[in-house]
Amino acid sequence: MTDRLAWLPLRRRSIAVRLAVSSFLSSTAILVIAAFILTTLYRENTERAFDSRLLVFANNLATDLVSPSEPETRSFSLGDPRFDLPLSGWYWQVGRADAKPRDLRTSRSLVGVPLKGPDQAGTATIGQIRQGYGRGQDDRTLRIVERDVDVGADGRYTVRVAGPADEIVNDVERFRFSLFMTFGLLGFSLAATALLQIRFGLAPLRKLRTALGSIRRGEADRIDGEYPRDIAPLAGEINLLIETNREILERARTQVGNLAHALKTPLSIIVNEAGGSDAPPELSEKIREQAAVMRDQVNYHLDRARAAALAGTLGTSTEVEPALAGLVRTFGKIYRDKDIAYEVHVPPGLRFRGEKQDFEEMIGNLVDNASKWATGRVSISAAPTGEHDYPHLLVAVEDDGPGLPEEDRAAVLKRGRRLDETKPGSGLGLSIVADLAALYRGRFRLEAATLGGLRAVIEVPGDAPAGAGQR
Repeated sequence: MTDRLAWLPLRRRSIAVRLAVSSFLSSTAILVIAAFILTTLYRENTERAFDSRLLVFANNLATDLVSPSEPETRSFSLGDPRFDLPLSGWYWQVGRADAKPRDLRTSRSLVGVPLKGPDQAGTATIGQIRQGYGRGQDDRTLRIVERDVDVGADGRYTVRVAGPADEIVNDVERFRFSLFMTFGLLGFSLAATALLQIRFGLAPLRKLRTALGSIRRGEADRIDGEYPRDIAPLAGEINLLIETNREILERARTQVGNLAHALKTPLSIIVNEAGGSDAPPELSEKIREQAAVMRDQVNYHLDRARAAALAGTLGTSTEVEPALAGLVRTFGKIYRDKDIAYEVHVPPGLRFRGEKQDFEEMIGNLVDNASKWATGRVSISAAPTGEHDYPHLLVAVEDDGPGLPEEDRAAVLKRGRRLDETKPGSGLGLSIVADLAALYRGRFRLEAATLGGLRAVIEVPGDAPAGAGQR
């Protein structure tokens, strides 16, 4: 479970990041494995070359050993001064396998101390070569080569030659350093090439994303331009989906309009007939009252059907600042007798992703409700909020009125519910706001205002102005 959670952020990354990370990990793994293999092969080749040098010395000693003179009186000379320098790391030794130290013939560099054979050398037949690593008398690591030589009646002798293993280690280390430097530059070049390939390869997707953003903001109505054959069908399907969506919405608008006319006309006739001279006054009043209720309900549900059909439509957006300015002018005239001061705080360029009529209806109901209860001040603020890929618009309307207890806030959102019958209205305003916000997949809540009254907040899809930071 922990490993799964650890990989979760990577799965949420962009395709470019995923490709870059996978390319980096795979290239690094390949280069590391290649470096290990090449270093191992070079070390083996270096050891074989070093063994060849030692074997030349061993063969020279074997040649001297099989000369016609007695083994004890033979002269062994390799002509290399390193075998004469004490503890130089270059040693040779000739003697019988069971010979005592005083019976061994050794180089001067050994200073009289016998040279041990290589570790895990094992046994060998005559002429077979054994090589390996061992320790010298100064605890220095040596590379040792030995072979057995049969000199006939004189018996079997072992020829042993050693050289310092530091030369092998240093040679391998120099190769490893050069290899890592070369592979480092190669890895950097591969990374830069991969990034360029990713950027070039994903350019059509970035272009497609930009085109979709333009449609979402209402700046375009379809995806235009040429795309690679892998992405062109996707762009075509999206354009087809947009066209189909528009056709469905157009049919929905027509049906809603037809239904509105079909219902409003009979209601108007009923109201007119109820006002006739022959109808009893009580009956006429009752018919007119119920017809008004029916008209309000019809308008409410028709508006909701229209909003449901239009909510989230691609390419539809409304600029917030002019819409709020128009609402403030309208309600300033309606409530001029209360002399309400309207304060508006909204950044230029902020947009609501939806129909202007729906936005004005939501904010208009909130401003109307705040104006009814305000004693002299109403504040309207709008700001972008949410994640960058899914931006939202937050609009808050608050007043300096008496406010609303927390236990009553949920009740006023119910359709037709009014807590104070002395105030004008149908009790549908806040429920309309809640329904519209839900249709746009937004949120609506009531809370205490800093001005002392009620604060109504809606959060709906929106776009921040260019360069604006998001909260």
